[in-house]
Amino acid sequence: MRTIDVDVLKKDTNVLDRMRADWNQRANEDAYYYVAFGRRQQDDEEFFATAGDVVKGLEWDLKRVRGRDAALEIGCGPGRLLRPLSRHFSEIHGVDVSDEMIRLAAERLRDTPNAHAHHTSGSDLAQFPDDKFDFVYSYAVFQHIPSRDVVLNYLREARRVLKPEGVLRCQMNGLPAHAKQYDTWSGVRISPGEISLFTLEQDFQLLALEHIWTQYMWITCRKQPSGWAQALAGRKVAPDSAIRNLTNAFTGESVAPASGPLAALSLWIDRLPDECSLQHLAVLADGRPCRLTYIGAAEKDGVTQVNAVLPEKVRTGLVPVEVKWLEQPLCEAAWVRIMPPGPAVPRVSTITDGINLCSGTRIVTRSVKVTMLEVADAAQFHAKVDGMDGLELDSFCADPVTQRWEFNFRLPESIRAGKHEVQVQLGRRVFAPLPIEVA
Repeated sequence: MRTIDVDVLKKDTNVLDRMRADWNQRANEDAYYYVAFGRRQQDDEEFFATAGDVVKGLEWDLKRVRGRDAALEIGCGPGRLLRPLSRHFSEIHGVDVSDEMIRLAAERLRDTPNAHAHHTSGSDLAQFPDDKFDFVYSYAVFQHIPSRDVVLNYLREARRVLKPEGVLRCQMNGLPAHAKQYDTWSGVRISPGEISLFTLEQDFQLLALEHIWTQYMWITCRKQPSGWAQALAGRKVAPDSAIRNLTNAFTGESVAPASGPLAALSLWIDRLPDECSLQHLAVLADGRPCRLTYIGAAEKDGVTQVNAVLPEKVRTGLVPVEVKWLEQPLCEAAWVRIMPPGPAVPRVSTITDGINLCSGTRIVTRSVKVTMLEVADAAQFHAKVDGMDGLELDSFCADPVTQRWEFNFRLPESIRAGKHEVQVQLGRRVFAPLPIEVA
């Protein structure tokens, strides 16, 4: 993988200036909407409440963090995540390319004295020294950056400013690449393979690579000393670990389907070496490699959770599960029962306003979003409102693993304010009517 020249990034004023100008414009127009995607003209209380699920996810990873002196958010916006996460650290800092976002953050954080917002160049963390932070995180930021070099340089900079064994948790757009030109809203897409290789080259211990091939792909990395990956290459493994338990990763049951969204395992491993990473660990089901997604923090009893997606079309019945590290056996094999997958059950997950998602079923923009799971053929989707066809139907695969699709359409012109019903059909399957209220 080619290296990134920071001087080249700084000279690429076209990209960086466009990022700053576009996000200043969005901040002036409706900062809360563009940050949280929820609703136009949100008040402070509603806006900060939208951070709840993201904060819980980040707090879960704080179990890995061995110090609580300082944290850093890349792309802090008006401080939506800085404020709740500030309670975990002596000091917390945020950077943003938008001057206007930083001004808003300073106002929103005036009663949070240990939180500090800074304007950044848009390509580096030059204002911070090496080895300063225990935790660096980012959400809904890299997915808007149109330059791969800028995103990867931020990751490199995150490693620089982290303390040894500090943790990076960030989200990026993992959707498959397309031929369209990236802009400051629909930013660059980065593949799971590219992340795995990059983190290995940067001596980042990759601990989580989740929701791949979606817009919300997450990674968790721990900073290791330079040369760490090379030093592991010649290490001999003493098989001292043991699989204490083996369950379905989603249901906790002792059985897993051979395919489908629930075809994943959780291994509970005693004495898993602390240096294990997704790059060097392997889980095999019936001799075939699984796709690893997560290595947890060791619990007080010494057990570590490892999650793995089963290989395609693994055989059914009792199947041996092996664990290898650095291509050497780590423990004795365990057994799990694999059953035939059940039939796909298409179902409606949510129906909301197509733009103001926080409006729920109250349609205020005359656009409707229907989210469905286990959709095998999106071309069979059809929607009517009070018996009339929805207009300008558009579909998007949000997650190929769960076959989650989003269908967006506009209301027919004759639909007026009041209560109505949306009838969804997928091929010959007709779903129960979905009530909406048009504003």
